[in-house]
Amino acid sequence: MDIRTDFTPGDLGAIIALHARYYARDWGFGTVFECNVALGLASFAARRGPSDLVLVARDGEGLGASLILDLNDPDSGERGAHLRWFITADRCRGTGLGGELMRRAMHHADTHAAGRAWLTTFEGLAPARHLYERHGFALARAQTGTGWGTEVVEQEFRRAGPSARDAHKKNPGTRWSRG
Repeated sequence: MDIRTDFTPGDLGAIIALHARYYARDWGFGTVFECNVALGLASFAARRGPSDLVLVARDGEGLGASLILDLNDPDSGERGAHLRWFITADRCRGTGLGGELMRRAMHHADTHAAGRAWLTTFEGLAPARHLYERHGFALARAQTGTGWGTEVVEQEFRRAGPSARDAHKKNPGTRWSRG
């Protein structure tokens, strides 16, 4: 698997298609979701800054995975880097590729965003949640909503900077990730 840090022609469409097919097949999401992915990804690609991280994994079969760490998302504020468009193709699940992309992204967040990062997802993606939590994310809020094009329990996970994570490890009762 070749992991690149830049888009090549066709990557945006492949990332959108991978999201659209997976979430339609396994979660019943439709064109509202696909449009949201397309609009958001196109907007990011047009304004991408030098501190943003693009990870695109390809093999002989095409796109294997993607993960974008958006350090310039105008909606981020104090939450830090926005982890977006993280997905692996079916053939790559369980291979460790997702963990490798997360490792690289969290190193980038530690270097460029004081370790702070956030993401949005929805309830029911247990393997993804496990991966997020293994990399220091914790559930910050959850509520029922239709932002994905169908009603789901929308979730926001946040990752605090290293000093807050270290304090939490010393005192596990500290709720450092709520917000």
